[in-house]
Amino acid sequence: MSIQTMPASQARPAAEQSLPAAIQVEALSKTFALRPVLRGLTFAVPARARVALLGPNGAGKTTLLRILATLAKPSAGEVLVAGFDVRHDADQVRRRVGYVGHQPHLYEDLSARENLEFFGRMYGISDHRARADALLERFGLRAKANERVRALSRGQVQRLALARGILHEPALLLLDEPDTGLDEDALALLAEVVRARAAAGVTTLLTTHQIARGLALAETALVLAGGRLVHNGPAAALDVDDVRALYTARRGAR
Repeated sequence: MSIQTMPASQARPAAEQSLPAAIQVEALSKTFALRPVLRGLTFAVPARARVALLGPNGAGKTTLLRILATLAKPSAGEVLVAGFDVRHDADQVRRRVGYVGHQPHLYEDLSARENLEFFGRMYGISDHRARADALLERFGLRAKANERVRALSRGQVQRLALARGILHEPALLLLDEPDTGLDEDALALLAEVVRARAAAGVTTLLTTHQIARGLALAETALVLAGGRLVHNGPAAALDVDDVRALYTARRGAR
């Protein structure tokens, strides 16, 4: 079973099936200084899907997420987000994407609340103050709301970055190693957020080096190795050893 198909018992409503795929990638390649990082990727992700993007260091995971977020341009191929081309419709894509990368993209001299209110205004959220307060509460940051970001711990900054990522209720949530620096309570919150977003119609694509956690959070697993897509199928069909074997098999095929 590929990510494009599912058993009839899990078929989505007809109205949802008529929507464009959340992500559509055709023959995507990316090269940096003549070094290929992504090599001819082709896959599709339907709306509401929870997808774990797995792979060893250097596999191209972060590069793929940055292309989907319009922070990097493809060298070749086509990439659509909700039917919009990441090259030609970048503004439309950005409105629909929440991206949390290795850098939190927060202003260190502003407080946690000021950061969320600022980004809320940038996104044109009419009730941005109430939205900021609700997210500070949800992410366990109410007591730290008025502290500057530079004074927060690594885990608190990551929580705030996650709150920023869903602030504008994006249709596609891109999470690049969102579990880094999180304690057990925050990891449970991350899982709850991912599942709640899916129930609300949001598609999530996340990367993590914690293979078991990624498989548990996702319905589908995409595995990259050497810049190529080496697996695309149900997460439940894989375990940690299966994923590591895919990494090794790709290295041996070079």
